[in-house]
Amino acid sequence: MVPFAGWSMPIQYKDTIMDSTLNCRANGSLFDVSHMCGLSLQGRQAIPFLESLVVADVAALKDGTGSLTVFTNDKGGAIDDSVVTKVNDHHVYLVVNAGCRDKDLAHIGAHMEAFQKKGGDVKWHVHDERSLLALQGPLAAPTLQLLTKEDLSKMYFSDFKMIDINGSACFLTRTGYTGEDGFEISVPSENAVDLAKALLEKSEGKVRLTGLGARDSLRLEAGLCLYGNDMEQHITPVEAGLSWAIGKRRKAEGGFLGAEVILKQLKEGPKIRRVGIFSQGPPPRSHSEIVSGTGENIGEVTSGGFSPCLKKNIAMGYVKNGLHKAGTEFKVVVRGKQYDAVVTKMPFVPTKYYKAP
Repeated sequence: MVPFAGWSMPIQYKDTIMDSTLNCRANGSLFDVSHMCGLSLQGRQAIPFLESLVVADVAALKDGTGSLTVFTNDKGGAIDDSVVTKVNDHHVYLVVNAGCRDKDLAHIGAHMEAFQKKGGDVKWHVHDERSLLALQGPLAAPTLQLLTKEDLSKMYFSDFKMIDINGSACFLTRTGYTGEDGFEISVPSENAVDLAKALLEKSEGKVRLTGLGARDSLRLEAGLCLYGNDMEQHITPVEAGLSWAIGKRRKAEGGFLGAEVILKQLKEGPKIRRVGIFSQGPPPRSHSEIVSGTGENIGEVTSGGFSPCLKKNIAMGYVKNGLHKAGTEFKVVVRGKQYDAVVTKMPFVPTKYYKAP
């Protein structure tokens, strides 16, 4: 167990990180991610209010669907990334990172107060009465289907429903942080342990409890950012390779914090870009230097490790624009020594999201 954002979290359960990672891809994993912060925004202006703070075109989402988005600051940097769901025109549900909870809530709260003073109709509720379970992997859907009457085959990636699961009123989103098909289940806290036990039981032991260690290797294999490593206050969504998360209307109109900086980068290109990396030698870690063949500093690794699925080193990092193309070769510095590395496309392991035909 380790302290994490004010919570005590397991790095692993009885399985090794390697075994847990492989089991998630072959069968399934259950993660207790109750440390993450779920909240609802409600009111006639809930969507315009949220759109002043994030880059997504929330208004264009169909009811019951969601998208990854980024909260930006006035310099275009990322305050946090979040999955935002449009429940309906007057209700938005979102989940923010535990490590950013205090900062995010202060940021949203300050802007909401100013918005309300101008007559804006929006209020919020932080779902501290609920817990969050993430069920991931090929057995996620068949296992969960045994505990609900809702036809999950009609629910696609990023879809959201409020449904009964194992006798509890749950918020269900078909999403996750592993690259696999799966669900995040917001459940009343008093029912969370019973639901977790039921999911493990119904899978006949094939879905296993999984800790932070495998969660990190799974998301890295899927090429997904970890806030605090791959995204920071000084990194914009464009630099992070998340331009696709900026809605088309938002690219045209702006209207969010730091829009001037971000729209300029979209037009002219950013100075740095996030890339995927294969490397030789020991696995590179966060802050490992990236240098050219002549030893010039050209970037930095932000996440790295050994891939249990690929059986080789993988990493993400930022390099100067122009050096981000797949096949570009350079060196990574690990413990003072330089090792060969090459830019590769992400995700490292193909994603298996359940998308509409």
